[in-house]
Amino acid sequence: MNLKALKSFLLFALGVVYITPADAVVLTRIDVEGNERMDAESVRILSDVKVGSNVNSETINDIAKKLQSSGYFSSVNASLNGSVLKIKVSESPIINMVTVEGNDEIDTEDLKKEIKTKERTSYDKTVIGADVQRMLTLYQRKGFFGTKINPKKIDIDNNRVNVVYEIKEGHPTYIENIDFENNKKFRSRTLRSELLSREHAWWRFMTQFDVYDEDRIQYDQQLLQQFYMRNGFLDFRITDVKGAFTQDREYYSVKYTVDEGNQYKIGNVTIENPFPDVPDKELYKALTISKKDVYNIDEIDATINALRGAVADHGYAFISVEPVLDKHDDERTVDLKFKIQKTNRIYINSINLLGNVRTFDDVIEHQLPMREGDPFSLQTIETARQNLMHTRYFKDVQMVPTRLPDANMMNLDVKVDEQPTGELSGGLGWSTINGFMVDAGITENNFMGRGQIVQLKGSIAQYQRQALFSFTEPYLFNRELSGGFDVSYTQYKYSRLGGYGYDRDSFTVAGRLGWRLTDHWTQTMRLAASFDQNYDLQLGGWRKADLYTLGTNLRYYNLNTNFQQNTHTGIVGDLGVAYTGFGGTNTFMRYSADITALLKFFDDRWQFKTSWDFGYLQSLESDNYIPRVYRYFLGGETLRGFDVAGIGSRNWYYRSYSLGGLWKANGSTQINFPIFIPDEYQIKGFVFADYGILGKPPKREYEYAGRPNIIDEDWRTSAGVGIYWNTPMGPMNFSWGWPLKVNKYDDERRFLLSFATQF
Repeated sequence: MNLKALKSFLLFALGVVYITPADAVVLTRIDVEGNERMDAESVRILSDVKVGSNVNSETINDIAKKLQSSGYFSSVNASLNGSVLKIKVSESPIINMVTVEGNDEIDTEDLKKEIKTKERTSYDKTVIGADVQRMLTLYQRKGFFGTKINPKKIDIDNNRVNVVYEIKEGHPTYIENIDFENNKKFRSRTLRSELLSREHAWWRFMTQFDVYDEDRIQYDQQLLQQFYMRNGFLDFRITDVKGAFTQDREYYSVKYTVDEGNQYKIGNVTIENPFPDVPDKELYKALTISKKDVYNIDEIDATINALRGAVADHGYAFISVEPVLDKHDDERTVDLKFKIQKTNRIYINSINLLGNVRTFDDVIEHQLPMREGDPFSLQTIETARQNLMHTRYFKDVQMVPTRLPDANMMNLDVKVDEQPTGELSGGLGWSTINGFMVDAGITENNFMGRGQIVQLKGSIAQYQRQALFSFTEPYLFNRELSGGFDVSYTQYKYSRLGGYGYDRDSFTVAGRLGWRLTDHWTQTMRLAASFDQNYDLQLGGWRKADLYTLGTNLRYYNLNTNFQQNTHTGIVGDLGVAYTGFGGTNTFMRYSADITALLKFFDDRWQFKTSWDFGYLQSLESDNYIPRVYRYFLGGETLRGFDVAGIGSRNWYYRSYSLGGLWKANGSTQINFPIFIPDEYQIKGFVFADYGILGKPPKREYEYAGRPNIIDEDWRTSAGVGIYWNTPMGPMNFSWGWPLKVNKYDDERRFLLSFATQF
């Protein structure tokens, strides 16, 4: 070796000595002990060290930490014996079963969604601790801050364990006080009514709004902001929110400090219209606000939607409307300019359905008004979300659009969170019409995930019994064509009820076919066969009747609904015609029409309702006779203040029984209004005026036993007051009516209680 080479070697050796710690050892072997399920080579791989590596005391500690953090071992010991690394492990038990006990307020399935500890995985205390925290967070959101969760490990054979989360829920944390500071324009009582949260009271046992929920407190701040913005306070701010628990955490108090600012009114309103073929006159006509109105953010949003619609009518679907505000603090007015701008057309590249484990893709796709390749529209996407939510198949629906880079394309993710769609329900009730009643039913609204509706229900009441089985396929042959059938049995014991004077047993089998004509119009065809046994008090004895009916119905539905207040604006109407014959016992035509108009007002808490109902029977037989059980009657719910079947023509001998009529026309006008009870209980008062007229019976009924009957076609009217309560089992109506126009032989009923169970 020459001198130059020797010098290089010495320098390299010195460098190695410099960078290698004095206590470092080069591993010659790695021994593993204690492993049972995991092979030794897997342990070596997890240790992240190899034979030939330089190790020291720090390296040994790092190896032990890595193995411990893997979650596969309950204990790890790593040590050096010369140049041999000895790793001794104790494997963590395998989890056999995970269960939850003691939970009543939160469903087990909802809790298990928060549990990351799974069966057939290694037992890991850190994962279990995180599970407990997530479940506690779920309880805290429901107001149960005193909840305690104790995870227990139960050892079984073969190094396996069961994990049990024992839950002690305790009592909910109630909201004791909701206070406001610096509010001068509105009383604290008024502001409390605008919040979703409520102060605790014993009579709020049917709601959870008086239980502390952090998310709801945050939402209350948004509601407070919106309330002031609806009333013209543009500068309103919540400057502070202070909350405090009592020492036992059973009660919570919150105080909002506000800065109301000044109230502003609308000044000048202008529209910046970039489309020469869209008349300004039409746009200004679409405005829902005008000068000197109090500024209202809801009306601003309504105006934006109205302007979009007016411009879209001229073929410009891709526009944006931006309100520009110009405040004048001295005059306390705000000028508004609505800037309409054309936007670039964007198309949908792909629609991805996510989260639907049970519901078939095509069931969701039927509710989407857009397809891949269609123009992208926020309004259409919101319509799709509303359609999916209205199916009630899902707890939540999120529409997440993602713009593709360097392209006028958009991907749309439809994320759904499914919920149970079966309903098992029942109820008890009493009404002045049907007496005591018991109802029970089971309904599946998304049968087998196919969107089909299957229903079985029954009811037993003092004067009526009913059983029904129904099946509906909403998209027959994969088209917007609904089909289904109904099988029902109904027993009417009306011979002792009001003025009916008949009993009827009816078994009916019917098939249905329906389709959509427009966004608001639908049509249904129905073919039914009814096999009846009828008893008429005036005729005596039971008579058999077989009715075969083919009918069609046109329905118009256009409602804007406030679901929280259960109030509506819009029109609902039905037109129907049906032929009964085809060789049955009776042959006649039935024509019907009804229309209801509704208007919500005063912050959607008031409801105006007016309705009209018409019906006409036309006999197609030679004697023009139609049995009394199929005629029209008025009274009770259809004409409050009068008894059921309490008006119309009378038999001179059976004075308490109505002869019914071959036609009818009746209506009602009613105003519902809030009373002192909080809105969440859905109890409202109402005033009403009812009016109606019942046509004459067939001429055969004009006399009885040689003497003329009492025949009339006179108008009746009534007015009254009442209370409406939308209970969890169904709506209840308490009404007191007073006849205004009445005949001396009419049967009156001042008080009426009606109860309907919802299935």
